[in-house]
Amino acid sequence: MIELLRSVLDTVSGYAEIRYHKRVSTIIEARNASLAKAEQKTLAGAGVRCLVDGCWGFVSTSDVSEGGLRRALEDALQGATAAAEIKKERVTLAPAKMGVGEYVQYERGTEPSIAEKIDTVVQAEAKLRSRSELIVGSTVRYTHYDDEKYIVNTDGAAAHILDSKQSMHVYATAGSDGKLETGLESWGVTGSWQTLMEKGCLDDKIDSAARSAIEKLDAGYVPGGQYTVILDPQLVGVLSHEAIGHTVEADLVLSGSVVKGKIGQHVASDLVTMVDDGDAPGAAGMLMVDDEGVQGSRTVIIENGVLRNYLHNRESAAVLRGVPQGNARAFTYRDEPLIRMTNTFILPGKNDLNTMISEVEDGLFLFGLGHGGGQADASAEFMFSVAGARRIRNGCLSELIKGVTISGQAFEVLKSVDAVSGDFSFNMGAGHCGKWQPAKVDAGGPYVRCRVTVGGRHE
Repeated sequence: MIELLRSVLDTVSGYAEIRYHKRVSTIIEARNASLAKAEQKTLAGAGVRCLVDGCWGFVSTSDVSEGGLRRALEDALQGATAAAEIKKERVTLAPAKMGVGEYVQYERGTEPSIAEKIDTVVQAEAKLRSRSELIVGSTVRYTHYDDEKYIVNTDGAAAHILDSKQSMHVYATAGSDGKLETGLESWGVTGSWQTLMEKGCLDDKIDSAARSAIEKLDAGYVPGGQYTVILDPQLVGVLSHEAIGHTVEADLVLSGSVVKGKIGQHVASDLVTMVDDGDAPGAAGMLMVDDEGVQGSRTVIIENGVLRNYLHNRESAAVLRGVPQGNARAFTYRDEPLIRMTNTFILPGKNDLNTMISEVEDGLFLFGLGHGGGQADASAEFMFSVAGARRIRNGCLSELIKGVTISGQAFEVLKSVDAVSGDFSFNMGAGHCGKWQPAKVDAGGPYVRCRVTVGGRHE
C-alpha cells in the first residue's frame, strides 16, 4: 500500500498527502436483562489532500485502486486551484518530523472472538443487576475501534499504523421511595482486550457502580459557595482537557481564546506542569503518528505555572512559529485533520494525599465526573457535574454528598493550587472529545488541592 500511495503522489509538484484508513468498529451493549446491541461495522477509504498556491483541496474516496486514488487526487488539485482564485489567505506548512515505518500498538491475534466478548458483557450486566434489589436499571457497554492506516505525503511521511482503542462503561441506577440515583464506572485504553481488563477489573467496577448509586440514595447536599477542594485524577483530567486544553489549541487561539498572546506568562501555580503527550503508552489518546504524518511527541503546555506552548498542526505552527508535535487528527478518512488533543494531563507533584486531606479544616473531597458531564468555553470558564463528594471536617473525610457542581475560570483555579499529590492515573479514556468531529482522547493527573465555586442545595 505504501508503494501504491507513493506512486500516485509521484506526479505532484507541490505538497500532497494520501491517508488510507480502515476502521472496524464494534459496539456490544447489554441493558436491563437483554442484549440491546451487538454490531460490527467496517469503514474504509482514503482522504486525499493537496496544497496549490497556499490553498487546500480535499477529497475522500472509498475507491482505493490506483485509478480511484488518481481521480481523487485530480479532483483535489482542481478544488485547490479553484480556491486559490478566490481566497486571499494563503497557507504555509511548518517543517515537522515525519513518521516513517511500522507503528504497531497491539497484536490482533490475541483478541477474543466477538462471541466471547458478547458473553462477557451479558454476564457483567447480569452481575450488576444481582448486586442489590435496589438496582432498577443496568447497562454494560463495550466499544472497540480497530484501525489500520497508511499515511504518505510528499514531505517524506510513509507510515503504516495499527491502532486499537477499547473502552467499557458500567451504568447502575438505584431506586428507593421515589428517588433515583446513578453510578457510573468507565475506562478506556489503547491496546488489546487484555489491556482493557487489566486497567479495570470488571467485577470491581460493577461493585463500585452499584455501591455508588445505592449510597447516593441517602446522601445529603452541601450549601453552595467557595470551598477548598481536593480534585481526584478524573476531575483533574476533565479540567485539563475541557477547560485548559481547548483554549491552547492553536486554531482556537487564532480565533481569540483567553491565552492568545500569553506565551511566557504565569497562568497557574508554580506547582502546575501540564502536558499533552501522544506517546503515553496505553492511554486512550495515544497517537504515534498524526493524520498529517507527523510523529507524535510531548508538548509542554504549562511549565511550573508558565504557559510555554500551544497545540499545533503544521499550518498553525507556521503562523505562530510553533512546532507541530502530532496534534492533527481526523476521525475517519472522510474527515480533514483538525487540531486536537491526545492525552492531556498535569504531572504528579510531591505531596502526600493523606496529608493534603489532614490540612483541610472545612472542605470537600471530589471524585469523578457526574452523569451530567460539563462544559467550558474559550474564556476557560467551566462548569462540571461531580459524581460524588465527601465533606472534609477537621482534616478527616466525613459524610457523602451528592448533587455537586463545580465552576470557575480554569486558570484562576490553577493559580489557587497549593498541593499536588505524587499519585497519577489516566481516567478519561472511555469517551470522545467532540470538537466538530469525534476523537478518542485521554486525560488525568494526580490529586490537586485548590479553590473552586461549588453549586449545591439543601434538601
